[in-house]
Amino acid sequence: MTEDQKQHLERQLWRIANELRGKMGADEFRDYILGFIFFKYLSEKQQLHANHLLETEQIKDYHLVTDEGDIEAIKEDSLEKLGYFLRPEELFSSIAAKGNANKEEQSNFILDDLQAILNGVEQSTMGTDSEDDFNKLFEDLDLASTKLGRSPEARNTLIAKVLNHLDAIDFKLQEADSDVLGDAYEYLIGQFASGAGKKAGEFYTPQQVSKVLAKIVTLDKKRIKNAYDPTCGSGSLLLRIAKETEVGDFYGQELNRTTYNLARMNMILHDVHFSRFDIKQDDTLEDPQHLDERFEAGVANPPFSAHWKGKNNPLNETDDRFSQYGRLAPGTKADFAFVQHMIYQLADNGTMAVVLPHGVLFRGAAEAIIRQYIIKEQNFLDAVIGLPANLFFGTTIPACILVMKKCRVHENNILFIDASPHFEKIGNQNTLTNDQVQKIIDIYQQRQNIEKYAYVATMDEIAENDYNLNIPRYVNTFEEEEPVDIEVAAKELKELETDMLVTDKAIAGFCKELGIASPF
Repeated sequence: MTEDQKQHLERQLWRIANELRGKMGADEFRDYILGFIFFKYLSEKQQLHANHLLETEQIKDYHLVTDEGDIEAIKEDSLEKLGYFLRPEELFSSIAAKGNANKEEQSNFILDDLQAILNGVEQSTMGTDSEDDFNKLFEDLDLASTKLGRSPEARNTLIAKVLNHLDAIDFKLQEADSDVLGDAYEYLIGQFASGAGKKAGEFYTPQQVSKVLAKIVTLDKKRIKNAYDPTCGSGSLLLRIAKETEVGDFYGQELNRTTYNLARMNMILHDVHFSRFDIKQDDTLEDPQHLDERFEAGVANPPFSAHWKGKNNPLNETDDRFSQYGRLAPGTKADFAFVQHMIYQLADNGTMAVVLPHGVLFRGAAEAIIRQYIIKEQNFLDAVIGLPANLFFGTTIPACILVMKKCRVHENNILFIDASPHFEKIGNQNTLTNDQVQKIIDIYQQRQNIEKYAYVATMDEIAENDYNLNIPRYVNTFEEEEPVDIEVAAKELKELETDMLVTDKAIAGFCKELGIASPF
């Protein structure tokens, strides 16, 4: 599929999404349209797989198979290869056709059938290796919600219309480049994020920021064993890593239930086999689900300055993730708690990159003690990258990226990059261009001093600054103002005064002609 065809697909999907826009908020109709697209994807994958198995049979189209023995054989193979199963009459195209049938010929009421099919996808996986990956995957598609319509008939009409529009689109899954649909899905998630306000930060990291993180943790690696995101949102950050290098397995954890479902859908829709990802739903700091694992690549965009139990949970004092640092991260600012968690799970040959608010660079008290321990005792901090303000949906504050390695090549210095003045404004949002992203990566690799952009600070300099990492302490971005010629300025002022006297005199004359009082 060409770039033009991909963009056409994105526009088609967005137009269909807008069928629901008038009914509910952006974050709500997002769940419906993405869920329906995912159901269509599962159906088309099932049909392609079944048709492949039927190549040597008399009936070669899965839609036409009625023999229960054949269907059972296809089910057994599908559960092993795909991780789920759909019967011929349960395929997206079948239910879409029924929903848009001529009312005089047959009933076109599909809500009950559709709900049963979605439940059936989940039930088909019970007792199999893919059960956890499909469990309650469609729970956010509430087909009885009055936001879709006040009556069942109204809801049925709307859903049937959306399904019909989607059914007309060929996802071209038979083509080798199956990530085209995945890219379109990512596009939709980004579009929803732009309209979701503050809630967008819960599930989406801007694509260009994701690209910076992914490139950094995969530099000079053709393959990595595994990738991890402890606050994975929709999974976009993890999937971005796969665009930079081959990834063995993906691991993630997400607190929000709806976003957790979206992450699993996103993985499957990007053709990541269910055996290659493990996404869990829970509080990463309080109930970590992958503590026995160590990861070669770690990325995260945690919620800025989130609240956590901290000292209110006595177990945190003895938790191996936090206990060695001398202090716990403040209860109202969990930023360093996420950093400590990621360090704990980072492999010795791994790299982690995490997006954080600028406050982590200079705040005092407990955070200063933790920061000093990471730099002085562990020597894990490899680079600090300052980002422009207003990059992230839901907040205008500038952020930074901390890059950490357990086995650093440049163990006697820390690189500072100030990319904050370099951005492109699109509408109300700032973004990084591809050239600006590449410049960050190039300077990170080259590790050189560049006036007003980058500085390699020695560990002695860091210590002299009392382990304060505020970027202006190391990268001087001060712009000297041009000198003012006093004589020229005085001459200009004198000329302005003369012009004002002439103007005042003219206005007084107009007032006299009009017979009104002059203001002078």
